[in-house]
Amino acid sequence: MNTTKAILTGHTRGLGAALADLMLSRGIAVLGVSRGVSHNRSNMPASALLQEVELDLADPVALGEWLGTETLARFVDGAHTVLLINNAGMLQPVGAIEGQDVNAIGRSVSLNVAAPLMLSAAVAAASPQAADRRIVHISSGAARNAYAGWSIYCATKAALDHHARAVALDNNRALRICSVAPGVVDTGMQAEIRGTGLEQFPLREKFDELKRSGQLSTPADAARKVLDYALSGTFGDAPAVDVRDLS
Repeated sequence: MNTTKAILTGHTRGLGAALADLMLSRGIAVLGVSRGVSHNRSNMPASALLQEVELDLADPVALGEWLGTETLARFVDGAHTVLLINNAGMLQPVGAIEGQDVNAIGRSVSLNVAAPLMLSAAVAAASPQAADRRIVHISSGAARNAYAGWSIYCATKAALDHHARAVALDNNRALRICSVAPGVVDTGMQAEIRGTGLEQFPLREKFDELKRSGQLSTPADAARKVLDYALSGTFGDAPAVDVRDLS
């Protein structure tokens, strides 16, 4: 029997929580890595398929120490398909460059870029026997379009896109990678955007209108599109995609 096991970051809320729920409902074992654990979420049912690690992914030293353990290798052992979904991310700092907190920049780059790249390398190394290995970076339209006030978020998401492009050129055995933009999803990050002052993010009114007009995807709908593509036969044919462009 072909078994699928997934490592998912930021699995306790927003798109990550929806992805965790969907994978568990499909019988996929999930190793969730996040600052919190799901017992803080009353709506996530207990599952024998779910293992959790409480870890600050914005701390590269702590992440490196955890990756030095045997946890990943033990989890993926025996899997036919190993799926890594690098979902955790942060929007801050928002605003013009002279007003950005330098420590917030460091945390954002660590969480949005260093953690996904470290996890990708570690998962690839821990699963050499798997017949099918897949890496999903959760990207954004901000990776492909520059927005005033979002220089850090745009740059970090663009880094994931380019990482996927370069890794795809390595032609690794049985390893596929893609940086996937899930569309505009009604999550806590969207609420954070709408709470940002216009002086920090001049395009905020665009996102206000998306909410008012009901044009935001639900986390469950976005999760289904992302996961269906991640497990499809065409995954990895292109190194960067937007789910809204998929048929």
